[in-house]
Amino acid sequence: MIKLIKNGCVYAGGKLRRAAAEDAAARTRTTAYKILTAHNVSGDDKKLKIRFDEIASHDITYVGIIQTAKASGLEKFPLPYTLTNCHNSLCAVGGTINEDDHVFGLSAARKYGGAFVPPHIAVIHQYMREKRAFCGGMILGSDSHTRYGALGTLAVGEGGPELVKQLLQKTYDIDMPQIVAVYLKGRPKKGVGPHDVALALVKAVFAGGFVKNKVLEFIGPGIRALSMDYRNGIDVMTTETACLSSIWETDGKVRDYYAMHGRENAFCELHPEEGAYYDAAVVVDLSGIEPMIALPFHPSNAYTIREFKENAYEILKKVEEEGDKLLAGKGKFRLTDKIRDGKVYVDQGVIAGCAGGMYENIAEAEEILKGAALSDGEFSLNVYPSSQPVYKGLVDNGYIGKLIESGAVVKTAFCGPCFGAGDVPANNGLSIRHTTRNFESREGSKPSGGQLAAVALMDARSIAATALNGGVLTAATEIDYEAKIKKYRYSDAIYRARVYDGIAAPHGAEPLKYGPNIADWPKMEPLKENLLLKVASVLTDPVTTTDELIPSGETSSYRSNPLKLAQFALSRKDPDYVARAEAVKAEAFPQIEGVSEKDTTYGSVVCAVSPGDGSAREQAASCQRVLGGAANIAVSYATKRYRSNVINWGMFPFLAEKNDFALGELIYIPDARKKLLAGETAFPAKVFGARAREITLTVAPLTDDEKKIVAAGCLINFYAEQGR
Repeated sequence: MIKLIKNGCVYAGGKLRRAAAEDAAARTRTTAYKILTAHNVSGDDKKLKIRFDEIASHDITYVGIIQTAKASGLEKFPLPYTLTNCHNSLCAVGGTINEDDHVFGLSAARKYGGAFVPPHIAVIHQYMREKRAFCGGMILGSDSHTRYGALGTLAVGEGGPELVKQLLQKTYDIDMPQIVAVYLKGRPKKGVGPHDVALALVKAVFAGGFVKNKVLEFIGPGIRALSMDYRNGIDVMTTETACLSSIWETDGKVRDYYAMHGRENAFCELHPEEGAYYDAAVVVDLSGIEPMIALPFHPSNAYTIREFKENAYEILKKVEEEGDKLLAGKGKFRLTDKIRDGKVYVDQGVIAGCAGGMYENIAEAEEILKGAALSDGEFSLNVYPSSQPVYKGLVDNGYIGKLIESGAVVKTAFCGPCFGAGDVPANNGLSIRHTTRNFESREGSKPSGGQLAAVALMDARSIAATALNGGVLTAATEIDYEAKIKKYRYSDAIYRARVYDGIAAPHGAEPLKYGPNIADWPKMEPLKENLLLKVASVLTDPVTTTDELIPSGETSSYRSNPLKLAQFALSRKDPDYVARAEAVKAEAFPQIEGVSEKDTTYGSVVCAVSPGDGSAREQAASCQRVLGGAANIAVSYATKRYRSNVINWGMFPFLAEKNDFALGELIYIPDARKKLLAGETAFPAKVFGARAREITLTVAPLTDDEKKIVAAGCLINFYAEQGR
């Protein structure tokens, strides 16, 4: 089904073979290398300084980005910037603040010259696929699932500060990443959808970090067998492999996609040159992929549905044990009671967002249901088309009417079910979803309040098969149905009627429109000569997600108010963290012999094993900084983007050999500023507490700008120092 090749490979004659030796010259023959170097302004193909063609944000990130850029001297958007509204679009929490953000976004698009997509019109990634992606381009988005590789665009999801840099005409600085071939062969069986392929891929590569921070390049004859919706559905899920980005070979289907959307000029053929060298490879036999299910609490916790049903009790028991740890004695998590008479019963199905809400997923789901009634009320099905054009296409071809007659609830374009702001299940509920993530509490439950539900990821086809079977978990391959669906016809009318497209046409004299919840960033002090840290939280999980660092869901309404949002930091993982961090910020400087308050920065620190998996959200770091954080200490960083966020918010991204710190310990790092700016990577430190000791913290190499950002105290201060 999936085979990993850990050593170098060469692609020649349409086939992949192991390379006898590393070939530096042949590295330049990959599509990814060509796109990256075409956007690199450093002159060095090992140390890249990337200028993107476009950037994109949604309504829980663009306010902070624009506020930061404005504080740093923004006068107009120097490149196309698309602002979408698909996360807080329900305007359901926090009074007027969600719509206040939308009003701000439109005023910013008008003032600085951008595009504004109103709420319910399209989720961010579907709009960018339909209207902005192009072959050979690069797009940077402040959402982790910024992936348009199947359309020939090398796209990257990052924290907001990286978009600020692009707005200020700076660069995205990275070492040339390794490039991994994903060789597709064969053809998927009927009933196997893109989410099945994606979950199988994530399972195969995530745990060992096989493609972490690398670029996936999809090649091979299997691509021809896949429609564009199918390709896009696999591609958007590459984020869950922990890769940096993705790119695919393009062909006539990509050309037809662009032509259908009125953008023929966006197409060109992309293929690696003969003999292209890849650092590693993943071989996927599409014909061997089975319907998959990813159990809580990660997309990589995946099984074939067949395997899961054969071992349902044992697998669900393990999930229960993990859930009980999250509840920490505040309740009992139960899923094994979903097994009745040898069958697994599900409470809810959701097909939504950038992964699930595409035309073919929803249309084929209806072809499976064929108008059959769902159930007697116990099982519900909610469907969110990813854009109004997709919704219209489904209406025009009769799919929406039949879904409604089946008892499904069809809603507008919204990302909520993916991050905990829509269709939250009941306590101990089991929801199957064609969305991108199923991290703990990602569906909106609150373990600290004794509430916990479960999301399992599945493809829309198997969700429909389960719905047809009255909520009994069923793979689509177990159902006899007609897989042929009616042709989709795109209509641009809704975008022409509702989207404000002011790209490259700023109205600089127009004011920004602020609501009462939109607040400026508080002042952050630059780094002094020495650094003294007090441990405010110790996270011992093997991996800590950004959802745990700053929860999703209802907290998204406060993303425009740094101080209010910070009150939610680590609230589900370490509820006392905020109080500890605020105490460090307020307390008197500790009395330590030889340590002077005058030349020493005193701040809190979060210690973890591997923080930052998942979302690109900068607030996972900025909330710590707002609360007085001065560093993270980790054994490793789960993603490049989280480490970048730590740096951009003026905190040291320290590494330690082990996470053996204790709450309240003081860690003194002398000459921290001097060593930082000199580019040193080893920082001798003294630990004061019950177990006094000397240690050495390290920092992986930083760029010159990154050193200066940490020294300045944050990105805003850095640009202020430059006189912008």
